[in-house]
Amino acid sequence: MTLQEKLKQCQLEKTALLATNFYNFETLHAVLTAASEVNSSVLLQLTKSSIDYMGLEMAVAMARQGLADYNLTGWVHLDHGNSINLVQQCLDAGFDSVMIDASEKPLEENIETTQKVVEIARKYGANVEAELGFIAKLGQEQDMAYTTVDEATRFVTETGIDALAIAIGSAHGFYKSAPHLNISRLQEIHHAIPTVLVLHGGSGIPHLMIQEAIRNGISKVNLATEIKDNFMRSLKEILLHSTEIDLRKVFPEANQTVENLLIEKYKMVSFLS
Repeated sequence: MTLQEKLKQCQLEKTALLATNFYNFETLHAVLTAASEVNSSVLLQLTKSSIDYMGLEMAVAMARQGLADYNLTGWVHLDHGNSINLVQQCLDAGFDSVMIDASEKPLEENIETTQKVVEIARKYGANVEAELGFIAKLGQEQDMAYTTVDEATRFVTETGIDALAIAIGSAHGFYKSAPHLNISRLQEIHHAIPTVLVLHGGSGIPHLMIQEAIRNGISKVNLATEIKDNFMRSLKEILLHSTEIDLRKVFPEANQTVENLLIEKYKMVSFLS
């Protein structure tokens, strides 16, 4: 099954695919272990920062070997690709899916850049995701400027993308106040276009709120911040009370917290309404 087919299946069933970022062996292991525990498909996401840290070929090889070792159905996705050059490198390395993020550019430039990526990706049969509207990144203030129906309709018509991340009140990173998703705007966009809709900034949003978004058109939920935050919080706590110098003994204990988190997140997105 291609990723495009899986996302369309989720859209039809009113479930969602949990898209999880990984940063090293430990976080990859946590994702795979949790997915195996609940028998879930896996979408492994890599940002430019993670690719720079691990190396492109190494990161892809780790992901592919992990999926094979755990006998999981899964795909590898570029998250928030910031250039056509990076997209090309990832496609050449075997990514199943790429996101081009030109959302902070003027609409015309976002459309033009995304069109180029779609044209390139079609030769590989790869899924293409883009972002429309302002979804605050770490350190930015969320201004509640939601994606409009007219812009979403024009964007998907002119670009031909497979999946669209929309601004409905979520934000990347930590929330300074309780998040609130604009479900009515989500409904309007979902009814206006057939394109798979994506929720970025899934960390920190209550499960019931995410499930309401899934019932109303979200078919892919991104999770990143909570993964690295839980790992680091757990690791720091362990190190405060340990004299152990063998990281092979310390890291697995810290990873258990992430596995427990992810098991609940996979269950969250797979409910049937």
